[in-house]
Amino acid sequence: MVHIGTVVMGATDVQRAAAFWKAALTYTEREPGTDDWVVLVPVEGPGVGVALGRSTSPVQEVPRVHLDLYSDEQEAEVERLIGLGAERVAWELYPPDPDFVVLADPEGNRFCVIDTTHNA
Repeated sequence: MVHIGTVVMGATDVQRAAAFWKAALTYTEREPGTDDWVVLVPVEGPGVGVALGRSTSPVQEVPRVHLDLYSDEQEAEVERLIGLGAERVAWELYPPDPDFVVLADPEGNRFCVIDTTHNA
């Protein structure tokens, strides 16, 4: 049996990306990171890690893999993440009544904030 242990994302500035994701997710460095690599884990309890590795590849406009963050206070969470350095993405693929908002981290990596109360 296998399970997801770590999601890995590219970043041109690993330390800047780490600072954003540590604040966004309340994560910490598993061990001291470098300018090329860091693994972040939840401050409290188990959970999926987020690793950031130096990359010069361009960000995909429509990524094949992305993170979904779940919240029962979507708009407040979106504003908090924007305050940390995320940006709204002009997303042309929204369905008529979306339960998600597309954002990009300071590196341009796309992620979604899902409203867990949508149509509940």
